[in-house]
Amino acid sequence: MNGSENVDAMISFNGASKTYPDGTVAVHPLDLQVRTGEVCVLVGASGCGKTTTMRMVNRLQEPTTGTVSVDGRDVMSVPLRELRLGIGYVIQQIGLFPHLSVRKNVATVCGLLKWDKAKTNDRVDEMLDLVGLPPAEFGDRYPHQLSGGQRQRVGVARALAADPPVLLMDEPFGAIDPIARLHLQNEFLSLQQRVKKTVVIVTHDIDEAVRLGDRIAVMREGGYLDQYATPAEVLGAPATEFVAEFTGSDRTLKLLAVTPVESGELEPVGPADEFLPLVPADKSLRAALAVLLDSTEGRVRVGSESQVDGVLTMDGVHRALRLTTHQQNASSVA
Repeated sequence: MNGSENVDAMISFNGASKTYPDGTVAVHPLDLQVRTGEVCVLVGASGCGKTTTMRMVNRLQEPTTGTVSVDGRDVMSVPLRELRLGIGYVIQQIGLFPHLSVRKNVATVCGLLKWDKAKTNDRVDEMLDLVGLPPAEFGDRYPHQLSGGQRQRVGVARALAADPPVLLMDEPFGAIDPIARLHLQNEFLSLQQRVKKTVVIVTHDIDEAVRLGDRIAVMREGGYLDQYATPAEVLGAPATEFVAEFTGSDRTLKLLAVTPVESGELEPVGPADEFLPLVPADKSLRAALAVLLDSTEGRVRVGSESQVDGVLTMDGVHRALRLTTHQQNASSVA
């Protein structure tokens, strides 16, 4: 179950594997492509090779066999300094320099690239604004004066400062409390809508993978790729028994979270529906279901106050879910 499609890929693994000197195989030969501007999430339990796979992109680990390419260039043919300066890297521990201010931390890569002072200052201000840390307020602070979430934002700003086409994120939200974590995940999605980087994220959390990924690579112990597909495909049509177990018995609820409210599953609006609860049309079926379960009428409107698309009922949710599951199964067979 690999990802060897012919697509416009920014990152390509072609038979790439990693075996350590003691004979341990961390990653078996892997074919996987990450499309330009997409978020690929490598997910799996400890020992599945997901971090090793990601680190082959910037040569923190070098492939034993096969090739890893970035923007059409084999990473082994690119000078190491040039390669790494062109790839943003964010880790769970963030890795900010404690003796440097926020501003100087963000400017690190700009300095390595020998940007002039004016250009660097402008870029630092732009990046801090982008991640929601006004430079006038946060630029002169030091890492110990920031919360965990704020330090993580600085790490992202530093990784993006030189405008790399590729961003690698290793368990970026793992050390943050659940409430702040969800907030930062949402901020990341909003940021990605603006910057459109090609992103590879490593996580052990399937919920995080479903929330953040355009495509998910589910890996199992021993460095095997079991499935590489969209969140809806992984949840609706698990390729192997391992994927089904890893995604959990509640994967139907997870599937609802990545399934949009389809107008085809809505009923016409009637005269008595004017005061029903309203669910925005861009919400997921799971969000709609939450409102629906709270509705005493067992019906909710979908759309906006100016344009109501229709009415959703529990039967409509069931129909949409059956249709989605059927489509994902048909897609996996094809």
